[in-house]
Amino acid sequence: MQSDDQAERIYALWDQMAGFEATQQDLALKHLLRELCALVNAQNASWVCAVRMPQTGPQDPVNGWRPRLVEHLHPFARLQAGAKEQTRMLEEGDIDITTVRNVQLAGGFRVNRLIDLVSEDWFESGYYRNFYADLGHSDAIWAGCPVNDDAEVYFGLYRGDGQPRFTEAERDTAAVALRGLKWFHRNQLLGHGLLVAATPLTSGERNVLQGLLGGQAEKQIAAGLGQSFHTTHEHVTSIYRKFGVNNRASLMALWLGKAS
Repeated sequence: MQSDDQAERIYALWDQMAGFEATQQDLALKHLLRELCALVNAQNASWVCAVRMPQTGPQDPVNGWRPRLVEHLHPFARLQAGAKEQTRMLEEGDIDITTVRNVQLAGGFRVNRLIDLVSEDWFESGYYRNFYADLGHSDAIWAGCPVNDDAEVYFGLYRGDGQPRFTEAERDTAAVALRGLKWFHRNQLLGHGLLVAATPLTSGERNVLQGLLGGQAEKQIAAGLGQSFHTTHEHVTSIYRKFGVNNRASLMALWLGKAS
């Protein structure tokens, strides 16, 4: 159970998240990661978007789920390299038990500490050493937030080296904070083209999308990005095609939850 102070901080966080414009998705995510760390005394955090791909065989222990985007609150070279290495291992079928057990719960909202997923022996494993201890992390909370049947977002909150493990109360505080933000998780995936788009948006398309959501005309977007009107219009056309819409009003309806 959260204290009155914690509850007020969570309510304030929800209000803050609702105050970000659709054009401020990256800024909003950084803010959320910072506030989650403050709520549970974590030193760093990660956000991972995972999508369910067609399975290549019956032996896939994660049922086709694959990471497609990874962001860190405080990125550093070894952390980013570790994330790439984990993705490579997953693609090759070398999958840690923490990932398997988390994915087994796909489709339902869940928040777990590492010790909730594994036995004490796991903390002596090479995986823990390589992807936690050697990166300065003594413990983690992992939250899985379903957006639809084929897309989820994960939040990893890391306790610094030498710090005590997360408590059940801290895990539950993170759960309450994230449980009320499904609309935000959905908008984040929309902004990357990973919810309704057939293929993810390119970085150029994402830049143009921010202008469209901000109500700018195509000429204004082109000028702001320092590119030709022709290039901007091509991006707009591609964005509409990927999202299955034919005008800006229909595109905005996706963010307002008025279109499937």
